[in-house]
Amino acid sequence: MGDTPLTTADVPPRFLNATLLVNHVPHRALASDPRVSYALHVPAKHYPSHYSGGAEGAGPAIAPTTTAPAKLPLLVSMHGTRRHVFDIYELVPFAQSAPCALLAPLFPAGLDGPNDVDSFKLLRSRTLRSDLALLDILDEVAARWPGIDTDKIYLIGFSGGGQFVHRFLYLHPERLAAVSVGAPGHVTVLDTSQNWPIGIKDVEALFGRTIDKELVGRVPVQLIVGGAELRPHGGEEFWAWMRDLASKNEGAREAMKFPPMEKGRLATLQGLHELWKRDGITARFDVVPGVAHDPKGVREGVLEFIEPLIKGYSSD
Repeated sequence: MGDTPLTTADVPPRFLNATLLVNHVPHRALASDPRVSYALHVPAKHYPSHYSGGAEGAGPAIAPTTTAPAKLPLLVSMHGTRRHVFDIYELVPFAQSAPCALLAPLFPAGLDGPNDVDSFKLLRSRTLRSDLALLDILDEVAARWPGIDTDKIYLIGFSGGGQFVHRFLYLHPERLAAVSVGAPGHVTVLDTSQNWPIGIKDVEALFGRTIDKELVGRVPVQLIVGGAELRPHGGEEFWAWMRDLASKNEGAREAMKFPPMEKGRLATLQGLHELWKRDGITARFDVVPGVAHDPKGVREGVLEFIEPLIKGYSSD
């Protein structure tokens, strides 16, 4: 087949696992930017058979005039700054019971230089448009797994992933069925007097898009954080050291994409919640008592929010 990607429509159902197209699908390089990769979990017993090849593997078994069967919804878990991508394994029981497919993108550290850990969170940096990279990933998934619905996704993220998620919500609400924003250390507010990523003054110049608050407000949103998230990441002494380092070191200054944290993540998310209310954006706000900065500590709350939305999903 040369360079033509193998799709589930080319493979008889009994061979989908052997061709690594169902169950755990290993990390694949993104064609448009091979620095970025993604892994999938596609529960074999729930993948619609109409979207795999017939006995001869000659294409979709469904006739063009037949109404297409429901597709699997897609849950996308965006990693945080430490690039914990093991959700692709840990969420398998949820994917089997929901049911849904799982997608775990990976934006490695160092894309914008040796000290870069934050570029993916910004959606736009010197060498990366991470929002467009995710859209390209969804296009690849749609082509290779036609039985997965990529038109509207369920997007969750914790810490740095929470930063990505709420910014992606601003720019691409039409692609989202629901989002969960977990414990971001920095947030972007809908303030037209400040530039991105603090505010949205220059969004149109940077991204070629405007933010439609009405569309954003139509997406079911959860804000979730641990009740023990009371201090800034690293503490005040750490940020004093970072400021001093940035004043002397150009590389550190370039890598410091955000101002120093001045409050804990609980207060940060509370502030965002209140500001969104003023803009007519309703979000569910969940605080998990006793939990510090731990994605597993809030996971039950995230899945409790997202599960009924997936179960009520329709691809029609």
